[in-house]
Amino acid sequence: MRWGDETGAAQAPRQKARFLAVDFFCGAGGTTRGLIDAGGYVIAGIDKDASCEATYSDPANNLNLTLDRRPPRFLHRDVFPRSDENPGGERKELMADLEYLIGRYRRWASRTPLLFAVCAPCQPFTKLSRQGMSEERKKRRARDANLLKEACRFIRKFKPEMVLSENVAGIDDPKYGGVWEQFRRDLERMGYATGSKVVCTSKFGIPQYRKRSILMGISRYMANPERFADLLGKELLVPESDPDAALISVQEAIGHLPPLQAGEVHPHLFNHRARGLSEVNRRRLAASKPGKSNAYMAMTEHGDLTLPCHQRVNEKFQDRCFGDVYTRMSPHQPSPTITTRCISISNGRFGHYDVSQLRAITVREAALLQSFPETYRFHPLDEMEPGARMVGNAVPPKLARFFASYLVNSLVPIRPGPRLLRAGGPASVTASDRR
Repeated sequence: MRWGDETGAAQAPRQKARFLAVDFFCGAGGTTRGLIDAGGYVIAGIDKDASCEATYSDPANNLNLTLDRRPPRFLHRDVFPRSDENPGGERKELMADLEYLIGRYRRWASRTPLLFAVCAPCQPFTKLSRQGMSEERKKRRARDANLLKEACRFIRKFKPEMVLSENVAGIDDPKYGGVWEQFRRDLERMGYATGSKVVCTSKFGIPQYRKRSILMGISRYMANPERFADLLGKELLVPESDPDAALISVQEAIGHLPPLQAGEVHPHLFNHRARGLSEVNRRRLAASKPGKSNAYMAMTEHGDLTLPCHQRVNEKFQDRCFGDVYTRMSPHQPSPTITTRCISISNGRFGHYDVSQLRAITVREAALLQSFPETYRFHPLDEMEPGARMVGNAVPPKLARFFASYLVNSLVPIRPGPRLLRAGGPASVTASDRR
């Protein structure tokens, strides 16, 4: 079946989807995989980073299990409008793409609710210094801080019954311009009941300590009254944990994988390759104990191996700073937050807990700690940095699965009648739809 071939879709075996979904800022597909695992049908993922497409569109990673059993579409679009400052903006084209695709699937799967996942890139809301950034990169960061506002334009047009957003724990800090609270107020003005809370992923069966802000919205007249935290029907209850999920340790998550040494590549297991180590870093990691700080570096058999720059900072503040770098994870606890540089021991507590394995974790191990399935492949398979970046930026699939399920279970059933969106004919078809 070709995309855009309505006849082929109509003839495909149908398995009912619990909901339809569009994944904004989809990246490598962590949210999408969670939505599929929750029984949803993901119509499309949208991202302006074309380097994610091979991973996102790999059928081994994201294959819808309902309706036509096809992978989601990857729409390589920029959600901002075209302008002199942003000549690559494609808001108009993306609106047309979604009008066609959403209209088509809402006609086909009538009375199936629609969910918009809006998990914007978190870089504009992190603590990293802007010092040393190019002016162009600063402009991109400033523009990206408005991604939630841009997403509201699509929500206003297509009126999904559910909205799910995830971001860094500090996004609600006023120093970021109140974008999180503004997004929530915009949703409320559009008729959604909302709820927001900071949660830790370790409480959702994910083997990682990772604090994240969750914001949910449900069309107010369709929300189950039992999900409200107030009598006015405005505030949604947001779970702080999955009551059915156990705490999972690093060893439970990755201990079964074949051992490697620094610089080695497993011949058959995708993305299981370890970064090499310099001699001084070998000495550092060899002296490190699982779960301990890097205070060991001051008294190794090779002398003080603390970086000179760290020594100066430690002396200045009379304290040991940067205590997690060049250290090993604890085997009996969830991992620290997986970042885009998780394959390097110099960027955090990313040393393998097994002292016989002198190395940082691999992309495969990082993906498991993010709750990706072991079969999930990050492209290009023969490189490490792109995979680490995709894994570190991803929404943990188990987190997306839990909250998507919670949202759809919070809806009252959709009764027969006119849809919120009038499904019109195709306004635009992308290049692959025309094939």
